[in-house]
Amino acid sequence: MLVSVLATIFGLSLLMIVHEGGHYLAARFFGMRVTRFSIGFGPTLAKYQPKGSHTLFLVGAIPFMAYVMIDGMNPVDEVDPDDPDLYSNKSVFARIITIFAGPFANYLAASVMIFALALTTGWQEPVEPVGPMVVGEVSPDSPAMAAGLKAGDVVLRAQGTAVANVQELIKVTAPRAGKPTSYLIERDGKRLPPMTITPRDINGRGVIGVTPKVDYHFRVLPIAEAASLAIELPYRYTERQLVAIQGLIRDRTTQGIMGPVGMGKIVARQVEKGIFDFVYILIIISVAVGMFNLLPFPALDGGRLMFLGYELVTRRRPNERFEATIHALGLLFLLGVVALVTLRDVVS
Repeated sequence: MLVSVLATIFGLSLLMIVHEGGHYLAARFFGMRVTRFSIGFGPTLAKYQPKGSHTLFLVGAIPFMAYVMIDGMNPVDEVDPDDPDLYSNKSVFARIITIFAGPFANYLAASVMIFALALTTGWQEPVEPVGPMVVGEVSPDSPAMAAGLKAGDVVLRAQGTAVANVQELIKVTAPRAGKPTSYLIERDGKRLPPMTITPRDINGRGVIGVTPKVDYHFRVLPIAEAASLAIELPYRYTERQLVAIQGLIRDRTTQGIMGPVGMGKIVARQVEKGIFDFVYILIIISVAVGMFNLLPFPALDGGRLMFLGYELVTRRRPNERFEATIHALGLLFLLGVVALVTLRDVVS
């Protein structure tokens, strides 16, 4: 238990440090003055300032989140126009790269972890299931979960048609979006009364929210194949996460959003399964952190990039107070969402 907790704290903290480390390294590359690099928050446990450096490195008591403070980055700060080390006095190109470097660092970290796993433990590849259709996982807030379907259940029939594998289940379910559909389920060797589940419409296909139980084997990949996978997978994961966000917006729900507690629970479960599962979930979260921060929303890196894009196109800086107000409102909204999902994750 203690090992799982420590590994979870280490893994999630590492991803935050990677993100802020990207900002830090880019800022220093362009000669910006970084005054603080904080790991965690709350009371300070340790601090260190290298001789001759402007940067104070801090470790907080609560080992989650990290941030860097770049001098002159706050739009409402009074700045000296003759100070060459300020963020605000650097070229728009330098500022864009500095902001983009955080999400990029998360994507780079995901690629490095994929490459390392593929060359060491090997990459996990599914063994083609031949049947029966055993439920491996039921998605939260899905029609299947609402109907009472559980992991380990065997789907025998769907709308009167025999089901031998996941492909046959999809064949029956996909055309029946929004239509009540009968499923015959076997649980612990006993047949249950038929369940009526209405598949949800996801991009024009009916989905009930189950994944099949799949057996895996590990295959160590050649260097070229591992490198290709390290480039391809973060892109594929980003696509899936964007589709999921689109669904959340459409359904006006926060059920798919996780706060620090929710992420911690998932990582802790993966730690207990082994090193591959632990690193794999860190890869997923690292891509999610990078992708989320690139969304064009105030207070996120993507929101800052929008203002920098405006400056790049118009060759005029946006009004400092207007930009600061927009970011402040965005931050308040994000903190509210985080508080909401964290409360839900704690009580669930």
